[in-house]
Amino acid sequence: MTTDVLRRPGAAERQARTAVAVLFFTNGALFANLLPRYPQIKADLGIGNAAYGLAVAAFPAGAVVAGLGAGVVVRRLGSARAAVASTLLTAAGILVAGLAQSVTLFAVALFLAGAMDAFTDVAQNAHGLRVQRRYGRSIINSFHAVWSIGAVTGGAMAAGALALGLPLGTHLLISGLVFGAAACLALRFCLPGPDTGPAEEAEAKGGLREKEPAGGGRPGLTSRTRYVLAALVLIATAGTLVEDAGNSWAALYLSDSLNASAALAASGFIALVGAQFIGRILGDRLVDRFGRRAVARAGGFVAAAGMGLALAVPTVPGTVLGFAAAGFGVATLVPAAMHEADELPGLKAGSGLTIVSWLMRLGFLLSPPVVGLVADEAGLRLGLLMVPLAGALVVVLAGVLGSPKRQPADGER
Repeated sequence: MTTDVLRRPGAAERQARTAVAVLFFTNGALFANLLPRYPQIKADLGIGNAAYGLAVAAFPAGAVVAGLGAGVVVRRLGSARAAVASTLLTAAGILVAGLAQSVTLFAVALFLAGAMDAFTDVAQNAHGLRVQRRYGRSIINSFHAVWSIGAVTGGAMAAGALALGLPLGTHLLISGLVFGAAACLALRFCLPGPDTGPAEEAEAKGGLREKEPAGGGRPGLTSRTRYVLAALVLIATAGTLVEDAGNSWAALYLSDSLNASAALAASGFIALVGAQFIGRILGDRLVDRFGRRAVARAGGFVAAAGMGLALAVPTVPGTVLGFAAAGFGVATLVPAAMHEADELPGLKAGSGLTIVSWLMRLGFLLSPPVVGLVADEAGLRLGLLMVPLAGALVVVLAGVLGSPKRQPADGER
């Protein structure tokens, strides 16, 4: 077993934590600056709904196609440099998409931006987990909470630009320069040196390194590791499926199936995202106190029970609360799965994280048409059963997550 020497983080660790938070913030803000501009871009290009739908699908498609290469990029450049370089390229792709004069260029630019976003996602999480190992306690959920703040900030910036009548190109250029500069500044305060795994971090802090296999080689990829990796993919995908239910279907279900007003129908999405943000703010303390396994299992139960009850007894207030329960329940799932995947034995550095991130995005891409198909055949209420089923799946699979609780060091809160 790896034994960590618990200590208070030093100045370098605190600065690195702030730097990673900045990277998550910029990642959330960049694409959110473009989303509110989509109707304007659609009108400027003069395209129909079908062409528009195919074009905007290029962003997640780019992430899926390029996602498996993220581990190689991280190992060659280092997680911090890879995160910053791909952030700059994402900003450039978003700018080109905003300035595109044809639907083809618009789609190609989104495809490249999505590919770079996939690299950023893996790299910033890899560096965040490296900083977390230096801290000796959970901090990864706070980074994902900061991402949510960045997304809200980016959306607000876009709304402000629209209100001021700022040209699209000028708006996206300002956004790219501001957040690109912030990412470059953050790089100065990231952890120096090559990326290291959990054993090396423990050894650097004075702990005992796990015994290596005979012959000094890396342990093989066992059937147990494959099972755990598959379970982690399903846990992370369950989290993204619930998120997508709020993004794509909450307002539609409340307005069409429950006859809520347009303003009230929007509260389903707001409730899910808001509760998820609160869950991520509280997530690190809960994980430190109860362990990732217990928190994920409890969260899966909350999501399954809350949304299951809302669908069984459909009312507008109950459904809004159900979406809130779902958002709160899945708040820590993606960070937990990424943490566990990053520490799997028998894999090259960054490989487990890359696989989980890639397949999670694939699920995110495929879930809307699956729910839509079920909704067309049997109604959206039945299609949304995906949410409690995802929560139940997490309850079943949560055993693959780490259970030990960290005991706080002297002087820590």
